[in-house]
Parts: sequence; C-alpha cells; structure tokens
Amino acid sequence: MKNNRLRTALTGFAVSWGIFLLICLLGAGNGLMNALTGNMEDYLANAMTVYGRNTSISYGGYQKGRRIRLNSDDIAVTRSPLFSANVDDVTAQVYYSGLIVSLGDKYINGDITGAGSAYKDINNIKIAHGRFINQYDERDKRKVVVLSTGQAKELLGGRKDLAPSLVGKYVNVGNLAFRVVGLYQSDESGMDSDFYAPFETVRSLYGFGDMVHNLSFTFHGLETLEANEAFEDKYVRSLNAVHSAAPEDKETFWINNRFTQNIQMNKAKGIVNTALWILGILTLISGIVGVSNIMLISVKERTHEFGIRKALGAKPRQVLSLIISESIAITAAFGYFGMFLGMVACQIMDKTIGQNTVSIGFEEIHMLKDPTVGLNVAIEATLLLVIAGTIAGLIPAYKASRVRPIEALRAD
Repeated sequence: MKNNRLRTALTGFAVSWGIFLLICLLGAGNGLMNALTGNMEDYLANAMTVYGRNTSISYGGYQKGRRIRLNSDDIAVTRSPLFSANVDDVTAQVYYSGLIVSLGDKYINGDITGAGSAYKDINNIKIAHGRFINQYDERDKRKVVVLSTGQAKELLGGRKDLAPSLVGKYVNVGNLAFRVVGLYQSDESGMDSDFYAPFETVRSLYGFGDMVHNLSFTFHGLETLEANEAFEDKYVRSLNAVHSAAPEDKETFWINNRFTQNIQMNKAKGIVNTALWILGILTLISGIVGVSNIMLISVKERTHEFGIRKALGAKPRQVLSLIISESIAITAAFGYFGMFLGMVACQIMDKTIGQNTVSIGFEEIHMLKDPTVGLNVAIEATLLLVIAGTIAGLIPAYKASRVRPIEALRAD
C-alpha cells in the first residue's frame, strides 16, 4: 500500500464514495419520509374520525344520493355497550366560521370549533398557557375559549411576551363574552385561525340543534388491518341503522382511521428504504469489485515475493493473511472515512435543504425533516462493506497461497 499510494488512494476513493452515497441516500430518504409523515405522527395513532357522506343505495323509500348528517344518536351509538370493548374516549365537533374575536380595539378573524376535552389528546394540541376545555365546561355549557398563541399576540398588539396574561380575561366572540382559559401553541404553518369552545356551548349558541359535523374517538384492542376492517364494517352498519340507510352501504360514512394509515405509511417507508438500500449496495459493489481487481493485480506483482516467502518456510495461511489484511485495511480505513463524510453531509442537508419549506394546500411543511441516519445503521453498513471487501480479497489471496515457490520465482 505504501509503495502504490495512488492506486491505493483511487481504490479507497471508490470504497469511500460507495459508503458515502449509501449514507446520503438513506439520510435523504429518511428526511423525505419524515417530512411527509411528520404531521401524521403528531396525532394519536389509535383514533378514528367519522364524517357523514351520501348514500349509494336506495333503501327504505329513500333514493340514493341522500346526504347523511351526523347527530347525537351517532354519539350514543359510539358510546354504547356494542362498541365499549374497543372505544375509549368519544368527542364530537361542530364548526362555525367567520367570527370576529376582539379585545378592546384589537380584533382577529377566526373559526370556532366546538369540541370536547378528548379532542386535545386526539389531535395533539399543545397547550402553552392555561388549559384546554374540560368536562365541567362541557357539562355546564360554559362560555370559555382556547385561543392560539398567535391569536393572543395579535389581540395584545403584537406583544408575544404578554400572551400568558390573556388567560383568565374575557374577549368578545362576535357579540358574546367568552373567558379565555388557555392558549395552544401555534403551528409552523401560521394557519391557526381556529379557536376552541365546549361542544354543547357552540352547538346551542349558533343554532346547530342536534347536528354534529364529525365525531372522533380513541380505541384499543384493534391491532391488525383485519380487526380494524371488521370493526369499521360493524360500526358503519350500526350508524346506517340510525339513519335508515342500507346495512351494506359503505359509502354513507367516511372513517379516517389513523391506525391503518400508519400501517400503510410504514409499508411505504419500508419500500422506499429497501429501494435506497438496493441503490446504495449496488454502488458499494462497484467499490468492492475495484478492491478485488486491485488485489488480483497485487498478487500478480508480488508473485516473486510470495515464492521467496514460501521457499523460506512461509505457510499458505501466512501468505493468505498478507492479501486479506491489505483488503481489510483499504475497506475499513476508507469505508469509515466515507461513513464520516456521509454523516457530515446529512447534517449539512439538515441545515440547508431541511430548513426550506413548501406549501401543500393550507399547510407549510419542510422539504426534509431530520435527514439523518442512525449511527448504528451507518456502522452496520460500513461493517458490511468491510466483510464484503474481505470476501472480495479471498479469491486473489487463495490464488497467492496456492502458488508453488519454483513457479513463483520463474514468473514474469
């Protein structure tokens, strides 16, 4: 290696480049999947949200295409003993848009969401100051409201530091006074125009009657896709009975099941990671082939040396170790150097591309989120490279160990 520095460096470069590309590909793939699924992971995985749709089958004297609207009966069915083995917390929501919230001469436009106490945990709403709606607010139909920290800042004349002081004060929501009981953390998109009040309060104040826009609930005991599908089928049939829809009509309700979405997303992650590993390993193979070729050249150049060593009593395994050690030295030294550069490149991606955002509808997301590779994965990939490099040097090493001294000394 010392006498053939250029050749060793070029061979090592191929090895370093292969592991470098593998680490970068895995990091970028992780960053992309984290960016796409990051917001989903902020929500509880064991939660379903139910929305009414249109019937697709004529039934009970009704034509197909009839609009199904959720109501209090659907809440009762969800909480009934029929589903108590799986359903935990249930909360319903109603929405009213275009309201003005004011404090003195400051005001903001927003949409009010009537929700229950479980809504916070289901949707991972982070409370910055105060609290969220509780069961007593719901029971007594209190006029209380939870604003965002961004809304509080606007109502306080841009003074973010004064936001905590808003908790406990009264603000005007339209023509009604509501007491602020908490502030939730604004999200990165800045689209935090929603504020929250007790479900029954909003439903009665804004004339929704018995209507429910959607309902959510957490569940347990449904660990497979099959179990979730069976539950959803049974649940939709029960709701269909409430609304006089055909039992077999599966278009009447849309269920946003986060558990099954996570399963599908994990499958997608697995496919992407497998594809990236395949591309990276193919790149590594090119470096490994280079190591094997260089070892063949090294054996040819050192044939005289091996003949002299064997003539002086060197055993085949000693000659074998000469070639194997050179192969290991190249792959290990340059492999770990490439791994280090790959980890550095992932950090650079995080600080550059990872800070850029793109707009998806009403939401801003990062192009890459945490585009890194775990140290254990990087080390395992490099060890795989070293093992492969060792195997690549076995054939040339075996050839060298089998050479006869007289033939070696006569070789050109």
